[in-house]
Amino acid sequence: MRILLIAALAPLLIASAPGPDQVVPVTQTRAFVDDATGTPANADADDPAIWVHPRSARQSVVLGTLKEGGLAAFDLAGRTLGTYPAPAAPTPDAKPGRYNNVDVLGRTTVGGRTRDLAFVSDRGRDRIRVYELDARGAAAGAAVVRDVTDPGARPVFSASEEDVDEQRTAYGLATGFVGRTPVVVANRRNETRVALLHVAPGPAGSVGTTVVSTVDLPSSFRLPDGGTWTPCGEPGERPQLEGMVVDSEHRVLYAAQEDVGIWRIPLRATGFGTPVLVDKVRSFGVPQAYDPETEECSTSGADPGFGGRHLTADAEGLTIGDDYLIASSQGDSRFVAYERTDGNEYVGEFVVGAGRGNDSVEHSDGAHVVTADLGPDYPEGLLVVHDGERTPAAGDLATTGFAYVSWEDVLDELD
Repeated sequence: MRILLIAALAPLLIASAPGPDQVVPVTQTRAFVDDATGTPANADADDPAIWVHPRSARQSVVLGTLKEGGLAAFDLAGRTLGTYPAPAAPTPDAKPGRYNNVDVLGRTTVGGRTRDLAFVSDRGRDRIRVYELDARGAAAGAAVVRDVTDPGARPVFSASEEDVDEQRTAYGLATGFVGRTPVVVANRRNETRVALLHVAPGPAGSVGTTVVSTVDLPSSFRLPDGGTWTPCGEPGERPQLEGMVVDSEHRVLYAAQEDVGIWRIPLRATGFGTPVLVDKVRSFGVPQAYDPETEECSTSGADPGFGGRHLTADAEGLTIGDDYLIASSQGDSRFVAYERTDGNEYVGEFVVGAGRGNDSVEHSDGAHVVTADLGPDYPEGLLVVHDGERTPAAGDLATTGFAYVSWEDVLDELD
């Protein structure tokens, strides 16, 4: 447990304030290293998704994106079943595939067939890649997924292949159902645009997606004192989103705008309702300036006090389990829980600490929880989170992975 010391008013009196509750991983995946000589090469873990086997829960599968390293599949013990490369660059001057986010649509009817599908945002090529899960689950080993992407898949946001190389491409991704309609939602790197896509059959059993609607979230904000605030970023870049989750039961999309906060957006099969900002990051409204020499933003004025109290930028991965919306507060490596309904009121928070021979979790990008009974280690469900700083690190190279947490342990803390 993290302890903060605060000075009391009485002389020499120091009081301790408890930090977030701590949960410990049951297990973790292997570490991945962002290095050209690694296997797979340039693997940088980012976002997980869990597929629950419909008949044998213990054969369920965890998927994880590895950016240029492609996609990985793991069993419930964290063992690697297989890795699946992202597409190569189509020309020497083009960008290669780079897998950012992944989510799963189980029991989805496409082209007259009911299938279990995983959708991946390929931010390198601005496509949605589609993989089909084998009915055997983890027992299929490396054959557990196969690429069934429509070979004619078009860019999600780019008007041309030349635009793809500008890399304002598909970034965050979430899937769900609106009524009986399966949907994929993607947001755009360095922009505030969110797109709603429908799943469509392609030739020879392949699967594609088509954009049916978009919504643009704000890039500047009116403050209570009458001023206007724009989150700091590199010139020409808008405050982007990444982490998202679809609440199919309530027909809502939650989207995390990294330097702003969490949006709740009503979702229809054909488009979006009016977005509402349900929580802000602490630095919301704080004046900042971009330094071209350091290529970083720094505070340039006093905090006016308009920010939230729970999220430290970046606001990142979002997931829903039982009555909770869970968000990654990446800036201080906490996870914040909100009510799933009734205004998304704050409930509590926790950190994933070291224990049972596993590393602690820092600077998490993505998270996914399922609440099915997955066996004695996960009787109430499984929460998988990205670990942005796996230790020991491989020198100065980014070393990352995924941690498995018992949802029962999280519920014990939140309750």
